[in-house]
Amino acid sequence: MKKSWWKESIVYQIYPRSFKDSSGNGIGDINGIIEKLDYIKSLGVDIIWICPIYDSPGIDNGYDISNYKEINKDFGGNKALDELIEKVHLKGLKIIMDLVVNHTSDQHNWFKEAKKSKLNPYHDYYIWKDGKINEFPNNWRSVFGGRVWKWNNKTEEFFLHLYTKNQPDLNWENPKVRKEIYSIIDFWLSKGIDGFRMDVISLISKRIAFKNTPDNMSFKDVMEKFYANGPRVHEFLKEMNREVLSKYDIVTVGEGPGINLKNGLNYVAENEKELNMIFHFDHLTIDFGPKGKYDPIPLNFIRFKEIFTKWDNLLANNGWNSIFLGNHDFSRIVSRFGNDKEYRVESAKLLITLIMTLRGTPYIYQGDEIGMTNVSYPSIDFYNDIETLNAWKEASINGENMSEFLNAVHLQSRDNSRTPMQWNLKRNSGFTIGDPWIPVNKNYKNINVSSQLKDSNSILNYYKRIISFRKLNATLVYGNYKDLEPNHPYLFVYKRWDENNEFLIIHNFSEKYLGLEKKITLNYNLVILNYENVKNQNKIRPWETRVYKSR
Repeated sequence: MKKSWWKESIVYQIYPRSFKDSSGNGIGDINGIIEKLDYIKSLGVDIIWICPIYDSPGIDNGYDISNYKEINKDFGGNKALDELIEKVHLKGLKIIMDLVVNHTSDQHNWFKEAKKSKLNPYHDYYIWKDGKINEFPNNWRSVFGGRVWKWNNKTEEFFLHLYTKNQPDLNWENPKVRKEIYSIIDFWLSKGIDGFRMDVISLISKRIAFKNTPDNMSFKDVMEKFYANGPRVHEFLKEMNREVLSKYDIVTVGEGPGINLKNGLNYVAENEKELNMIFHFDHLTIDFGPKGKYDPIPLNFIRFKEIFTKWDNLLANNGWNSIFLGNHDFSRIVSRFGNDKEYRVESAKLLITLIMTLRGTPYIYQGDEIGMTNVSYPSIDFYNDIETLNAWKEASINGENMSEFLNAVHLQSRDNSRTPMQWNLKRNSGFTIGDPWIPVNKNYKNINVSSQLKDSNSILNYYKRIISFRKLNATLVYGNYKDLEPNHPYLFVYKRWDENNEFLIIHNFSEKYLGLEKKITLNYNLVILNYENVKNQNKIRPWETRVYKSR
């Protein structure tokens, strides 16, 4: 196992629109991030990942890019980013950006030109299919609902959009497109960016026959077998690495919808020379029902543990894992995987202990370090996310029970993680002096940074301790892993070890008091605990987490 700086790093993800507004216009910005760099540094993290801040109409909150080399004026423009890069590096931190190159905005100049004529030099930058206006080329469904094909009157053909109709997919078969993308990557890396999180990178190679999907196939299988892992994806990623990525000392992590245990290693094996890490979603789709995320089912805890174990086994000797439980596309981790009511503090501490004691690079999403929760707005009118709004519209058309659907939105909407960062007790929790682009969670007076800084037993101060502990113990980064209780319905118990140290980690993922075998902790000292003290070595409390180190 090769050692490297990015394997030993901890990543803090920022959703800029919701982090800190310095201008008073209700939208978080780059100067707001600069203002909070000391706070970020104090957590003990190493890398800041910033979600898209490029020019964009904002249909999908920046994941619809209209100019890859310009920073949106709402966020402060290019000069503000130059200042941020400089100040991040002065703090001894690194910064990575989002690379969104499966699709552009329909407002990008390439697409404006492409739709004018079949003879336009930009036409082949996108994916087109002949047809008649009401006869779709195939039965594919968009990730955000509806068809993946949109008619263009000017050229009398359809263009492909796997996401919104305002996000046409790029044609990676065209070498000119790839050259443009490598130029964009080089532009930002030459400015000092330390790497990229690559949005839906597993989708860039298309199966150009565009065959129909079977009627009874789950969307997860459609993603794996029709949309993702196309025939040339590894060729394209190797070319990208060879042409530009390998020329810099950077880190790359690919977002991988459709990536699974059968193909995951192909993306990250060191000898393949493609990406450093991927985000797979096996554990983040675990509560999706037959109809998808808005048809939630109870979490299968044994399956949850099995996913971590299988991915660790896969990448143990060749490749590297990303360890995360949430981000800007999912619910708050304490609301989804913990108990955000009577055991919010304990379960938030347990979840970060899990993240910090598994093999791989840990990712923290803004606000999780204070235990921010899902929001549960009273009606759909408060929601902003295009995925949520499209799902609501489709459910309404299909005659679903909309009161029940709102409950599903409360559980699963991406807006749960996009509410403004809760800084203090002031109006709008100190996020903005204006009106926020989306309402602040009403619980901000109980959950905020300023209160937790003063409390030595707070979630925030626990995050700092567990991050520091991981940094001091390389065994938790590179060491071996073994699940000791794979079939226990509530306990996640595993060992991490190398030639220098051995750790035993016990998490109780339940509201129950559970007995422990006396012998399990023999020859170990307790070094980390999410309660103030241990009352009974042989009994573990609700949502208790313990880290033991061998004597």
